[in-house]
Amino acid sequence: MNARPRPLKSITGSPVGPLAARSPAPRATVGEPNGAARQGVRTACSPDQHGDDGRRPIAWLHVVAPRGATPTATSRCACGRDRSAIGKPRVLALLDDHTAHRTVCPLRTPQEGRAAA
Repeated sequence: MNARPRPLKSITGSPVGPLAARSPAPRATVGEPNGAARQGVRTACSPDQHGDDGRRPIAWLHVVAPRGATPTATSRCACGRDRSAIGKPRVLALLDDHTAHRTVCPLRTPQEGRAAA
């Protein structure tokens, strides 16, 4: 019962000398391929149809309320305000607070114009 176990993979020997891969014969390239654009392709350089009206996002409100799970919300503003809430009553309060912040945010209502008026 001294049977030797059979190997699971066959082991092949490596070649003795280095084998170089054959390189393909060089292809003759004469002229341009048929159908190539010789004068280039015109790009759409027309002015932006949508334009830039100067508006940028300042405040972000992110609410996650999956079905059957606890809702969460975050309110961030470029002025540095960063608040979050967990649970339905607190998320609803944060929504009201985020709306109220829009009227007092220094980035939305510049203080210089108010003092001059």
